[in-house]
Amino acid sequence: MKTLPGKELAAAIRAQTQTEAAAGPQPRLAVVVATADEASLWYVRSIAKAAAGVGIACDLVDLGPGATLDQIGETLARLSADANVHAVMLQTPLPEGSSAQEPAGAIDPRKDVDGANPLSLGRLAAGLPAFPPATAAAVMALLDHYEVELEGRRTVVVGRSTVVGKPLAHLLLDRNATVTVCHSRTRDLASVTSTADVLIAAAGRAGLIGAAHVAPGAVVIDVGTNPTEGGGLTGDVASDEVAGVAGALTPVPGGVGPVTTALLLRHTARAANLP
Repeated sequence: MKTLPGKELAAAIRAQTQTEAAAGPQPRLAVVVATADEASLWYVRSIAKAAAGVGIACDLVDLGPGATLDQIGETLARLSADANVHAVMLQTPLPEGSSAQEPAGAIDPRKDVDGANPLSLGRLAAGLPAFPPATAAAVMALLDHYEVELEGRRTVVVGRSTVVGKPLAHLLLDRNATVTVCHSRTRDLASVTSTADVLIAAAGRAGLIGAAHVAPGAVVIDVGTNPTEGGGLTGDVASDEVAGVAGALTPVPGGVGPVTTALLLRHTARAANLP
């Protein structure tokens, strides 16, 4: 089985982004946080560190876990109206019981570099210019990097979130893939996923995809980032099981993740250079 790491691709994207960022005014990304979740806070800090490495300014706006949806929305609207801020991102999770979709509507689509505003998702579905969610874009970038043919091929996406599953289905359709989306209510999941030439696991359930779910020789992209008791990460794919069946598999960590962060920064640089 071939392993499909993302680090080399991420490095190439960062190098390109550094060139783009230096071509005009310094791009500035504002990341709004309203959580005490340590994994999310670690991720935000990693974004800030990566941004500095490519010449992008990154402001962390921490509203705390007690923030209301109104406060979050008002903050996003204020940052969207700030001419010195070129990109705005809302980090999840939000306070318990809150959905990101409502406050994300306050993000200017031209600054919505992680494709969170429903308007951005609608434009994406209609085939109009928009920034796609960085994770969905990272899957497409990896498939292109490893020259995985998509046109006419059976492609199954497991997961229907607005962050990965739904936007990714539209991106795949734009490339003429034959797309099926599975989810928690799909009956006999393995009977569907085992027909796929390209299988993308983005359900957020550790080890959900085993050998029985994978067709021999299939390309498997593992989007899952599930925390382990030891403080590490594991994917949605039981990699030890799948290794004997799949033709290729992305690792976790080190697969989709690095490319996601790199693309978020490239989106930021491009938002700064919009006319």
